[in-house]
Amino acid sequence: MTQAPYKPEETAVSAALLAEIQQFYGRHMRAMDEGRVEDWTGDFMLDAVFATNARPEPQRGRAEIARNAEAAARQLQEKGILRRHCVTTLELQQASGPTLLAKTYALITKTVVGSRSELEFVCTCEDVLVRHEGRWLIRHRQVFRDDLPKG
Repeated sequence: MTQAPYKPEETAVSAALLAEIQQFYGRHMRAMDEGRVEDWTGDFMLDAVFATNARPEPQRGRAEIARNAEAAARQLQEKGILRRHCVTTLELQQASGPTLLAKTYALITKTVVGSRSELEFVCTCEDVLVRHEGRWLIRHRQVFRDDLPKG
């Protein structure tokens, strides 16, 4: 019995575009981790949706996403917690027009100053990215924390 050779799914995404999106995520996640919530939320479209299995309802619109992000950043700061988002295994798929689907894993670490760092969450993430006025913006983000039920 012979097995057909494995052929990975081909994608029409160029190495330059892959590098551009990696830069986007590096800047985007660093902004949140450094408490620059306005910079982080500025990467979402005005009518963006942020859904996660950690919340019963999606956050709708940049303003709501910003309010929740500001509250989370404030709580972390008050508790002396540093959080880092390490985004890995970026997979891009070209969608229609100037739209990409970006799939990643995110490893989120937590450090209380003076203590050891620990892995807090592992997530799978899917973003719909749209090129708008020369830059990438998030139209829709879906995050699934591995420690919570998907539904």
